[in-house]
This record gives sequence, structure tokens and C-alpha cells, in this order.
Amino acid sequence: MNSSYPSTLLENAVNQFARLPGIGRKTALRLVLFLLKQETNNVDDFTEAINKLKREVKYCRHCHNISDTEVCDICSNPERDKSTICVVENIRDVMAIENTTQFKGLYHVLGGIISPIDGIGPSDIEIESLVTRVQTESVKEVIMALSATMEGDTTNFYIYRKLQPYNLKLSIIARGVSIGDEIEYTDEVTLGRSILNRTPFDESYKLTSK
Repeated sequence: MNSSYPSTLLENAVNQFARLPGIGRKTALRLVLFLLKQETNNVDDFTEAINKLKREVKYCRHCHNISDTEVCDICSNPERDKSTICVVENIRDVMAIENTTQFKGLYHVLGGIISPIDGIGPSDIEIESLVTRVQTESVKEVIMALSATMEGDTTNFYIYRKLQPYNLKLSIIARGVSIGDEIEYTDEVTLGRSILNRTPFDESYKLTSK
């Protein structure tokens, strides 16, 4: 055995954990050794939870949020304002905004943002399905709640151009979220105020493009 690991099984497990984002090999080794010390049934529960997640998780057919059913709890909730859609990059952003308790509408999860340097174009994310929702549902306002980055602003402007022909209000969250900040890492108070104090997108674009 040429590896510094005393066991090939240990090394293989570390390699798998090290594939996770933000997990280096030292952290991966610590996690694997922790699992080794646990009762077998606890480890079985852990692995079964991951396997079941992968096998059975669904994505809401309306908003693309993670769900246990074909339509997520938010979209199926009769108390939500179905005339307002908040566009976000990912599921973590939905969770962050929900934690503010300030937004009562629906969501649309893009599954990414436009980033030519990463090879991600408009067709790689859920923009056309957003247009379809605007065409087929009673939507009055679309709030663009993407991260205040160059890629986020590029995506905002693309969505703005796609939805501009329709008779609805297009707004963007207030820039209480600092330039360069990502939504999921913004504190709940700031994020909540940014939702409440949103501004029309065309006015925001005019200001940033000067």
C-alpha cells in the first residue's frame, strides 16, 4: 500500500467526503473517523437518509423548489399571494427569505445564474419556465432577488428584457444587500428589509448604469 492511509477502505471514504464543497482532506478524515466511532445503526440511519434523499426527493413542478411532493408546500398553500413571484438563484435563498417571515408570495428557483465564464447561459437555468408562469398564471409582480454580483445583475437584466413585454411590475430587492453579497449569507433583518423596500427594476438599472 503506497498511501499514507492505514486502510484502503478509510482512504476511499475520505476521498468521497473530500468531494463535498468546502471539505478538505483533513476535515474529511475527521468526519470519517467520527462515523467509525458511532454505533452501526446510527451510521445506517445516516447513509439511508442520504440514499432516500437522492432516490425520492422531488422538485416542485411550479417553482422548482425541493419538495416531498409534486407541488411544494409553499405553492400549495392557499394563504400565499399567488400574484407575486420572487425569483431566486437556489433553494438556499428560498430558505433564507422564508426565515425573514417578510415575504408571503411564491418563488421561482432558477437553479443558477448566467455566468459565461462558467459556461452557464440562459438556456441552462429556469428562465423559460418563469416566462411560461407569467403567461399562464395571474402574476402581477416579479421580484428579482438575486445576489448583488455581476452575474446576478446580468441575470436580472436578462429576465427584465424577457418579461418587459408583459403587463406586470418588475422589481428588485433594495440594495441593503451590499454589492458582491450573496443572498444566503445576508442577515435576516437586512434581507427582510430589502424585500419590503424593493424598487422597480427599470429605475434600479438606470441608477447602476450611469
